[in-house]
Order: sequence, then C-alpha cells, then structure tokens
Amino acid sequence: MQHVPLASLRAFEAAIRHESFAKAAAELHLTAAGVSQHVRTLEEWLGVKLFTRHARGVTATISGREFGAAVANGLGHIDIAARQLRLAGNTRPVSVACIASVATRWLIPRLPAFRREYPEIQINIVYALDARTPEAASVDLLIRHGPRPAAHAISLLTAETRPTCSAQYEHGHGPIGKPADLLGLDLLHDETTAAWTRWFALENIHQPLKPGPIFADFSLMIASVIGGQGVGLCPSALISEELANGTLVTLFDTPLDTDKSYWLLEASRLSDQAQIFREWLIAANGEAVLASNL
Repeated sequence: MQHVPLASLRAFEAAIRHESFAKAAAELHLTAAGVSQHVRTLEEWLGVKLFTRHARGVTATISGREFGAAVANGLGHIDIAARQLRLAGNTRPVSVACIASVATRWLIPRLPAFRREYPEIQINIVYALDARTPEAASVDLLIRHGPRPAAHAISLLTAETRPTCSAQYEHGHGPIGKPADLLGLDLLHDETTAAWTRWFALENIHQPLKPGPIFADFSLMIASVIGGQGVGLCPSALISEELANGTLVTLFDTPLDTDKSYWLLEASRLSDQAQIFREWLIAANGEAVLASNL
C-alpha cells in the first residue's frame, strides 16, 4: 500500500487550522494554489473530501476536522521529539581544568550559585596537571597559576601571597610585630623553601631559615595553616572567607608573587554552554575583587 503523502500533511494542517488556503500559504511561504494542490493530493489519496470549496473560500468538512485533529496531534508529538533530540545534540558538558587549590577553595564553593542559574548546564572539573593550554588538557577552559601565559589570558584572581597563620597560632606565639619575628616561628613551605627566602629578602632579611615541613601544593599546606601548625605564605584571594571570619590572619601586608595570577584560558571554539560558563567565571572574578576591597 502506498504511504500517505507526508509532504501534504503540513499544508493540510495549516489550512485546517486557519480554515483558509490563503492564510496557510502565507504561514508556509507557499502560494494558495500550492496549498490547494497539497490538499487535493491528500483528498485523492484518502478518497474523502476534506474541504468544501466555494466562492468565498473553503470550509472544512466533518471528516476534514476529525482528520485535522489527528494530524495536528501527530505533528505536535513529532515537533516535541525533534526539539528534545536537537537540544540533547547541542548540549554537552562544559569541561574545566584547574589546579586543586583553585578548584577546592574558589571554584567549587561557587558552583551551587551557577547551577541555580543554569541547571541545564553540566560542569566537569578535572585536574590541570601540567597542561599549558585547554587543548593540551582536552577541555573547554583552563585555569592556570603563574605569570601571564598568553596575551588573551584573563586574570581571574590575584596570586599575591602574604604571611598568614591561624588566629589561634598568633595568640599562642605572639606578639609578632616585625618580619624578623617570623624567623623563630614554624614556617610552612609550599613546594620549596624558596618562597620564604624571597619574601624575607623583600624585608632585607637574609638569614638561614629553620627547617619546616614542605607540602606538595597549597591545598595541603593550607590545612596545616588552618590547623594552627605554623605560618605559611598564602594567596589571600583563596582564603578570603577565613580572613573575613577571623579564622586566619595576615601578619604582614608585604606581598610576594605580585606578577602572578590565576589565569583563565579558553579553547579556540566554545560551545554556547561553555561561553555562558566563561562569562559567569569572569563575573565571579569581579565579585571576588569587589569583596577583597571591602
């Protein structure tokens, strides 16, 4: 059996809805004669009159109205299924690579706010490791630490570090009134002892440092600082909450690593979802800068 002429169904559905070939033609960008031909083709296939034609236009028959309702329902289901499939095809997770300290102390705490605003966008967070570009990490966005890595990189957060300890540690080892007082305290190191050596040099202090624990990264060291085990050079932007509530204190304002930031790099082609998340990250950066200046 020959299948129903599907090409004529859309013209018929518009004609039955408007009960006018002219209005259906205007909607579908066809001619009234073209719509009439589609309807006639359908009528010949069905063997049933769908419209009564007269001088003033057309009037749907009972059969035409019943069949029109069925066609409208069927086309509606097709349209819904097509839209869902298209949405699924155009939606993919947004992948972000960053170092652990930025992920745990800045990005992840802010994700609930993003999810409330964009619940349909999935964010995948992975370790940046040694990747220098988003392409190398196979991600949409990359957050890197250090000097500006590329001209198009966007600074999300300053990476300036300052001598920081817990309020409990300061209370138990104070008063700490001048930089030289730090030489007798428990200095905590992030990766190497070089950072502390450079900070003391800024204060014209050039003395051997007491041995102290060295942590693989800031994510490990900050746990020791919060736990009251010593003084670490901490990026103030990543401990803003603890500084605000008094859990941690900055002992001296002299900053180290003033040439460094946490930089946002983007892949050459971003999906609409990745572009939305990129703009949201930049806006979150603005809020962080404002909060740090309050």
